[in-house]
Amino acid sequence: MTDQEQQEFREIWEKPVTRIGMATLLLTAALSFLPSLYLYVVHGVWLSLSVALKAWGMIAALFGAFYFVEPASYYAILGLSGTYMAFLSGNISNLRLPCSAMAQEVVGVEPGTRESEIISTLGIAGSIITNLVFITLAALAGNWLLSLFPDPVAAAFKNYAVPAIFGAIYGQFAMRYWKIAALALAIAVVMFMVFHAPVWVAILVSVFGTIGVSRVLYVRKMV
Repeated sequence: MTDQEQQEFREIWEKPVTRIGMATLLLTAALSFLPSLYLYVVHGVWLSLSVALKAWGMIAALFGAFYFVEPASYYAILGLSGTYMAFLSGNISNLRLPCSAMAQEVVGVEPGTRESEIISTLGIAGSIITNLVFITLAALAGNWLLSLFPDPVAAAFKNYAVPAIFGAIYGQFAMRYWKIAALALAIAVVMFMVFHAPVWVAILVSVFGTIGVSRVLYVRKMV
C-alpha cells in the first residue's frame, strides 16, 4: 500500500472509526450510571463514594489485569473498529473473537492488514446481529433447553464452552504460525507448571512475552 493509499485509509476509515468508537463507548459509560440516578431520584437511595470505590476495588482486584491484557491481545485479530465494537457489545472471547478470526480465515486475508480490518468489522457486525436474536431466545428458553440435557452434558456446556472456543482458535492459528503457537504454549506451560503463577500473572506474561519474543524472531527473520 502506497503512502497516499495509507493516508486515504486513515482519512476514510481510521479517523471516523476512532471518533465514533470513542463517542459511543464514552456515552455507554455515562449511561451506565442511569440505574444509580434512578434509585436516587425515585427512591432517595444514593451510594456513597467510599462504598462505590470499595466495590470497584474488589472488581479491579479480580479483573484489573484484563484492562490491559484483553485490548492488547485481541487487537491484532479484531482490528481498530472491531475492538470498539467488541468492547461495546461484550462476549469478546467466546463470540466476537472467533467470528472475527473465522471471517478472516474464510476470506483468506492476512491478519493485521487493512483488508483484515474491514473483514473483521463485517464478521463482528454479523455476530452482533445474530447474537441479539439468539440472546433473546436464550433469555426466553435457555434454562428450559439446558434442563432437557443430562446433568453432565449441561455442566459441560457451562464449564467448557469458552475453553473449547479458545482451543479451536489456537488450533486455527497454530496451523499457519506453528512456531509462534509453540512458543506461546511453552510460555503458558512454564508459567503454570513451573512457577505456579496466578492466572492473571500467567496471562500477562504469556501475552506480552509471546508478542515480545515473536517480534525478536520476526526481526531476525526466523518466523
